Amino acid sequence: MKAETFECPLGGVTLHAVAMGKGPLAVLLHGITANAYVFLPLMERLTDRFRLVSIDMRGHGRSSKPATGYAAKDYADDIEALVRHLDSGPALLIGHALGARDAFVAGARDNGLVSGIVAIDFTPFIDEQVFVALGQRIGHGNRLFADPEAIAAALSERYPMTPPEAIQRRVTYGYRKVEDGWRPLADAAAMVETANGMRESFEADFKSLKVPTLLIRGAESKFISPEVWARAKALRPDMRFIELPNADHYAAEEIPGAIADEVLSFATASSTVITSPNET
Repeated sequence: MKAETFECPLGGVTLHAVAMGKGPLAVLLHGITANAYVFLPLMERLTDRFRLVSIDMRGHGRSSKPATGYAAKDYADDIEALVRHLDSGPALLIGHALGARDAFVAGARDNGLVSGIVAIDFTPFIDEQVFVALGQRIGHGNRLFADPEAIAAALSERYPMTPPEAIQRRVTYGYRKVEDGWRPLADAAAMVETANGMRESFEADFKSLKVPTLLIRGAESKFISPEVWARAKALRPDMRFIELPNADHYAAEEIPGAIADEVLSFATASSTVITSPNET
């Protein structure tokens, strides 16, 4: 199914969106430095069940890049404004890493705009060394590249389990041609501020969530350690926790078919997620 693209003016920012499918609304939220298009293979597998809207979050891709405003609250404000703008909520939020954090915070507001959450490889308990490594990767990636081939080589080294077609998708949609080479579309200052903001505790939001929630971990993830995973399960034993083989932190791009299967199973088990306003 061909994707449609459009802009969503939300007052302070305008978000670039990629959409496909029909049904109840599902909003997809990418990880730091990524963009809406990384979810295309997952979206294609869910089009029969959902109206899928994947966004470039603020500071990323083709969306607005304000000078400030990259805390969890700001991203959650954007999600709330987006669902209201689309006027077809409540929405299932499907988020990876940064996007999962934002989904937790938005869902905890309990304002009727979020019907459920699928969080891919993120919990409230992240080891400090993970954030240190994340900052180093962000700094290393924010540089001038000679050509798309050089970008692909660097991304393949950074994401060793990510398939070549997913690497190429990041190259195609995540970089822009400049006078002397190629640079990331994600704003450098915004990425630093966002990474710092990811250290903020959102344990209280996670603990207070009332909507159905599924957490997915790539079995080989170096971002979410087994100890961190166990802490999250102990805090919210009522939530659904799934570990998937043959994937690390970037499971949504590595095994989109398995992720789609889990989303559909979760939605089937959670009637509030799969029922649109017109179906009640």
